[in-house]
Amino acid sequence: MDIKDEQDKLEKRKIEEYKRNPFINFADSINRSQFGDLRGLTHGGCLNQIITTVLIIGILLFISRWF
Repeated sequence: MDIKDEQDKLEKRKIEEYKRNPFINFADSINRSQFGDLRGLTHGGCLNQIITTVLIIGILLFISRWF
């Protein structure tokens, strides 16, 4: 439960910071829209992690054949 409490505190602190400086939220939104949030790929279930792993290995193999 300590991890959940720490996450809650972090979220509350982010919300307060966004209220004080609204352009931080705007900048974060722009950055995420351009680069994406890769944590979403690894926080899924077992099937999601397997698919992500297979894709990464496949891309690495494809790239290694060129060099």
